Amino acid sequence: MTLWCGKTPLILASQSQARKMLLANAGLEFEARPADIDERGVQEASKLSSPREIALLLAREKAMAVSVQHPGRHVVGADQTLALGERLFSKPSGRTQAMAQLRDLAGRTHELHSAVAVAHDGAVMFEDVSVARMTMRQMTEAELSAYLDAAGDTVVTSVGAYQLESLGVHLFETIEGDHFTILGLPLLPLLAFLRRERLVAV
Repeated sequence: MTLWCGKTPLILASQSQARKMLLANAGLEFEARPADIDERGVQEASKLSSPREIALLLAREKAMAVSVQHPGRHVVGADQTLALGERLFSKPSGRTQAMAQLRDLAGRTHELHSAVAVAHDGAVMFEDVSVARMTMRQMTEAELSAYLDAAGDTVVTSVGAYQLESLGVHLFETIEGDHFTILGLPLLPLLAFLRRERLVAV
């Protein structure tokens, strides 16, 4: 049962399985059309260093890039950054880098900045950033190796080498922030915007 009231489906400028799941579970009719942008190039050209601003910039750029290709449609762009103090993390290139990232994060608190933007006809109509604070527990080398063995190739698909909705949950001691922010899409602010635009039924 869909709650979507738009004349055409929403567009998600992403192929993220987690983001697609969140929109589908919320009863929104949508199509996934990933944005073809050079994320690292956009980030470097911006000269931004704030994790919040970088996430918001990339969410905007994704939404606008797809929006100009689909006139008249509402396009959702999203991005997430992981910061340990001033240090920004990227997706690990392999097991060795994943292990190094987990060693650095273990026993410490990092922040996930999740941004969402909605564009229509190439203009941003809405944007928001939510933050989650994640504290990893201290772990031995043997525990980290066991986690990496079990998680396999999925560790290179997420910043920080974990997916909280899967085996990554074993790494954490405490979490402050909502489930949607952690999965990379601030869903509650997005739904509030869609209600204001009369695009959802409830």
